Amino acid sequence: MSAALRRVLVAAWTRRGPLAWMLWPLSLLYGLAVTVRTWLYGAHILKSEPVPVPVIVVGNVVAGGGGKTPLVLAIVEHLQNRGKSVGVVSRGYGRAGSDCREVYADSAAGDVGDEPLLIKRSTGARVFVAPRRIDAARALLLRNPALDVLVCDDGLQHLALQRDMEICAFDRNGVGNGLLLPAGPLRERWPRPVDLLVCDSEAALPGCWPVRRSLGRHARRADGVEATLQTLGARAQDSAVGLWAVAGIARPDAFFAMLRNAGLTLAHTIALPDHAAYDDARWHCPAANILLCTEKDAVKLWQFRPDAWAVPLQLALDAEFWTHFDKILQARTEAKLSSAHGYTTA
Repeated sequence: MSAALRRVLVAAWTRRGPLAWMLWPLSLLYGLAVTVRTWLYGAHILKSEPVPVPVIVVGNVVAGGGGKTPLVLAIVEHLQNRGKSVGVVSRGYGRAGSDCREVYADSAAGDVGDEPLLIKRSTGARVFVAPRRIDAARALLLRNPALDVLVCDDGLQHLALQRDMEICAFDRNGVGNGLLLPAGPLRERWPRPVDLLVCDSEAALPGCWPVRRSLGRHARRADGVEATLQTLGARAQDSAVGLWAVAGIARPDAFFAMLRNAGLTLAHTIALPDHAAYDDARWHCPAANILLCTEKDAVKLWQFRPDAWAVPLQLALDAEFWTHFDKILQARTEAKLSSAHGYTTA
């Protein structure tokens, strides 16, 4: 899908306007296909396969992202802080290959995907990618049989992998116009049962746990050097080209707005499609500008611009969320251990 077409669709998904209603008949066909597929798994015609450790799926039901990867990072770090051995599986969206492989800190984003590489570098957890998450899960457990819990980055709709806990994330746009693809942003009908619902306060969905997203105070270069955003802003005032920002995420404008809200004056912004490859020649040569990017972009951009400053996105949830999370996981873990066939919510 071209960037221009995507912008048109995203704009149409915010309301039930003429374009949304023109696409509505196609959304009925899409909804029928989703219903049939779900029924096939429920009837065990299509196979949903378990693994011997608890599986937490973190995903969304909207196209175009919902802030799930920062939530995955927060969950992995929470589990690690509790002494758990955590593994992560992902499709590795946007990568060149279709094999099943482990993600290492020095892997190329083009081989494993930008989000799995970010998770690996940020948490140190064992990460595997494969088109089918069940294949990644098996490979990961084969290498790490003592694993305590498995986190699936995305995959609410990947029913081939049985799960013990489902967490759905929404950003400030919520369910948009509430229609299924392509008339709206929904991948499946909403509401649908999940164990935990996390969303920005602007979304105000019933039963959701509010999440607060903010930028970290320090940005980091490829060599590990850190600087505060205020320091970079002051340096930019003495620069002939000023402070630039680039983002290849679902909603680049949200990143740019957060930078401005932090008091930075941006001379130029570059909004790229989600999972952009940074293969344009403009990134392959030195530049005088001070360049800010997201951590997700940095895993690809640093090979060409090691001087780019990655600004971390911080995610905060109430302590009660984590208490509730721990209780659910404990109950599901005990149920899984007591069942010869494994617990499943699929």
